[in-house]
This record gives sequence, structure tokens and C-alpha cells, in this order.
Amino acid sequence: MKTTLTPSLSLMQQEMSQMRRLAAASPLSAQTLASGAPNGESLSDISFHQVMRNALESVDNIQQAASARQNAVSSGQSDDLVGAMLASQQASLSFSALLQVRNKVASGVNDLMNMSI
Repeated sequence: MKTTLTPSLSLMQQEMSQMRRLAAASPLSAQTLASGAPNGESLSDISFHQVMRNALESVDNIQQAASARQNAVSSGQSDDLVGAMLASQQASLSFSALLQVRNKVASGVNDLMNMSI
């Protein structure tokens, strides 16, 4: 039985270490935000539109990768069922997180629109 659990495990460990570093950092310092800027852009060059587009593309890529792994297992090209299930759960969680962010943004916009000046 061929397993490719090691790449999935190492990817998950990398993501966990990145989450721990971000959690240990001070809340959204300018350096943290600037380090997340794509292509070395400065903090003032980052727009909300770019951030959301990058998040959507990232979630889409995760979902496509999970779908490809599931299809490979279903067609018999791979026997890495654990990796396919982990990828599926990761895609589900990333989509749920994206929906929560969208809902919070929509709620914030509605609150701003209902404010009296």
C-alpha cells in the first residue's frame, strides 16, 4: 500500500507553525501586515479588494487540490485516502472561514450604512 502522508503532514506542520507565529505576534502590527503584502508591495499599496481576491484564489486552489485528490482516490490512481480526507477537511474549513469573514464584512457595511451622521 503506497502512502503519501508525509507531504500532507509536513504541509500541515508548516501551516501550524505559521499560525503559532502569527498568534504569538502582536495583534496586526504594521510589520506583520507588510510581510503579507504580495510582490513586496508597501502597506499603503494593499487594497481590500486585493486581499479578498487573494483569499478567494487561495480557497479556490485548496478546493481544487482537494477535489483532484478525491478524484485520484476514486479512480484508483492513488490509495492515499487519509490525505484526500485531510485535504477535503482543509478545503471545508477554509471555505467556512471565508464565509465568516464575508458575513462580518457585510455586517460591518450594513452597520455603517445604518449610522446616522
